[in-house]
Amino acid sequence: MPEEITADTPHLRVHRDRGYTVLEFRGEIDIVAATEIVPHLDDATGSPAPRIVIDLSRIEFFDCSGLRLLYRARHRVLDHGGHLHLVCTHRLTLRILRATGMYRLLPPAATLEAALEQPEAASGTL
Repeated sequence: MPEEITADTPHLRVHRDRGYTVLEFRGEIDIVAATEIVPHLDDATGSPAPRIVIDLSRIEFFDCSGLRLLYRARHRVLDHGGHLHLVCTHRLTLRILRATGMYRLLPPAATLEAALEQPEAASGTL
């Protein structure tokens, strides 16, 4: 069960779960959604040693704006000495992740539970 909800917008729900900040993207992740998500993403990834999960299990569409959000999150988390996990089973999004190489940098888990149970060393760190 989530510990606390810190943001709830049409394209994003942010909550805490087992010491991680979970950014649950929802609906169509395009340039409009990215504009809404960026301030919350920056807030979550700006602290020292952030522990973040980005959950894409509730998305319907994901374009290059969404990919930029993932790159931004990964860059900020690594710069702050943190850990980042990804949840994704959406077939077309997985294809985008593979085609761009993000799949290797941030291997997706199939469920939030699986992401939260991953060891820290497997979380997309360098």
